[in-house]
Amino acid sequence: MAEQIGVIGGGIVGIALARELTAAGAEVTVLEKEGRLAQHQTGHNSGVVHAGLYYAPGSLKATLCAEGRELLRALCADRSLPYRAVGKLVVAVDGSELTALAEIERRARANGVPDLARVDDVGRLRELEPHVVGVAAVHSPQTAVVDYAAITEAMAQDVRAAGGRILLHTTVTGIRLENGRVRVVTETGEHVFDRLVAAAGLQSDLIARLVGADAAPRILPFRGEYWQLAPQRSGLVRGMIYPVPDPRFPFLGVHFTRGVYDDVHVGPNAVPALAREGYRWRDVSLRDTLGSLRWPGAMPLARRHWRMGADEISASLIKARYVEKARRFVPELRSDDLSRKTGAGVRAQAWGRNGDLLDDFAIDQVGPVTVLRNAPSPAATSSLAIARFVHAHHLAAPAR
Repeated sequence: MAEQIGVIGGGIVGIALARELTAAGAEVTVLEKEGRLAQHQTGHNSGVVHAGLYYAPGSLKATLCAEGRELLRALCADRSLPYRAVGKLVVAVDGSELTALAEIERRARANGVPDLARVDDVGRLRELEPHVVGVAAVHSPQTAVVDYAAITEAMAQDVRAAGGRILLHTTVTGIRLENGRVRVVTETGEHVFDRLVAAAGLQSDLIARLVGADAAPRILPFRGEYWQLAPQRSGLVRGMIYPVPDPRFPFLGVHFTRGVYDDVHVGPNAVPALAREGYRWRDVSLRDTLGSLRWPGAMPLARRHWRMGADEISASLIKARYVEKARRFVPELRSDDLSRKTGAGVRAQAWGRNGDLLDDFAIDQVGPVTVLRNAPSPAATSSLAIARFVHAHHLAAPAR
């Protein structure tokens, strides 16, 4: 008899897991609380297929990003989905950023980023991006863009074709371990599985608590807002222009990205969201906000990063500040070139009791329940590899 496995979460990671497990012969049911797939992080990101420039060599992020990138490219080719290698420049605007740029280059080479090149000639920099300014850069020509929502839907077709079920409008309210199996209570009924895998993103810590896992790490939601570059000014950017990121913070800073459908957006910034699914300032959850403020890591995090937080919030509220950040790299950019905010994404960032923001992917095992506790970027790039990893390391042995 086929093993019955439940998957909580209909984002790209959850659907990749379901696809991997149905292909292995399991009887899979996906439980998704929204009315469609890819509703949250998957459908609100920049569409970048990361090449692996930033991640600590040997980490899960580095390993699974490299594997996932190749699997994703093959899937897009097989399903005739768009995959555009537009290339990325990580630009040092002045000499103070050269040491950090060298560290990015070191990590990228250790991670096997394909066709990586150091650019120290300003003329070459302008050949790659004619409107950029800087003293040096790292160029990753194979960094690509895709449509992650379309990829998720394509994988969902594979799940259904293999006999898997995807249940929408199905919110999990309780999880109980019973005689080695897992009973999942939802608002619409109950399901019993041999195993359960939770890829719940912004709700991952809440799901972990339902199965008795440690309260740490907790999810701290960060909103990233994007501006659209006016179509008549899209020629300012050929591919992607990124800053040298601050190594103290797990965000990349405001950058320029030409998307898979040729639109160019600027952003995101990174501001604390006032709700787990808070895509606008007016989206406020008193429960979520108080939960974050009462977490033991709140004060240590605030002490370390209050200046950066104030800077990011001011850029969110004042367009001129946002433009100022972007103009460091493209001085020709004008305020009216940013035609409108095109929405925002909310990143599920895990943080510990000491205020540390978790950098690597994190997975918990509680009996027959596997919970992805931290799966931020590059989780979409890595999704197929994450699915293989979880299957091999958490689900291959018989359930206890």
